[in-house]
Formats: sequence, C-alpha cells, structure tokens
Amino acid sequence: MAIQRMDNVGIVVEDMDAAIAFFVELGMELEGRGDVEGLFADQCTGLDGVRCDIAMVRTPDGHSRLELAKYRSPEVISAGPRNRPHNTLGTHRVMFAVDDIEDTVARLRPHGAELVGEIARFEDSYLLCYVRGPEGIIVGLAEQLR
Repeated sequence: MAIQRMDNVGIVVEDMDAAIAFFVELGMELEGRGDVEGLFADQCTGLDGVRCDIAMVRTPDGHSRLELAKYRSPEVISAGPRNRPHNTLGTHRVMFAVDDIEDTVARLRPHGAELVGEIARFEDSYLLCYVRGPEGIIVGLAEQLR
C-alpha cells in the first residue's frame, strides 16, 4: 500500500494572527480555524493536557496545506534562535511557486519577511530566494522563467 498524498505540513507558532496574515498575503487561503484538545490530542502528540488553536491555510489550487498551531498547553518549547542558518538539521523551509518573486517579496516585507540571502537566478529556468517569515520560518519562493 502506498501513501495517498501529503495532507499538510504543521508549524507551531506563537502569534497566530501574524502567521495567518503572512501566509494569506503570500496567496494562501484561510480554510478554517479551531481548537484542539482532549484525549485524542494527548495520545497523538505524546503530550499531556494539549490545548491549542489551529488554523489551516491552503494553496489556491487546493492541493497543499499548512496547519498552524498555537499551543496554550503545554507551554511551547523553544527550538533555539529563530534566525538559524539554512543548513540547520531538520525541517528548514517550505517552498512555493509564485508568479512574480520581486512583487511577492515586496508584499511580504510589511509582514516581517526578510530575505535570507538574495534573489538568485538558476540558469534560464528559475528565480529563487528564501525569506524568513513569522516565527523564523524560512519560506522558499520560486518564479519559473518563461
């Protein structure tokens, strides 16, 4: 039996509203918000007393989603500095295809986005960059050149 699909990527945040605003500005759509708590949440996460707010945002094509989670209980544990370099072990970025990379970066700046490096050209195929968004999340942007 093979997997059916990748359903979503989960990201723990401290400022839910800022994270939602960032990803909506990027072009994702807020699918919904809710609360998660109870025995199933404890069993699934291996934590006791889970209480968290979640928001699901999806790409316009409906195929990809991010689940944003803000824990009220237990207390969030810091994973270290939020400005970790790109070569840090573990999940380090989520990549999105965009129509206009420079416009996208400009629209995200008021939401706290900062370029990690610079916008780079890969051959005659793509413009690529990484921006650091809310909670130190690194978001990759790729514009296919025509």
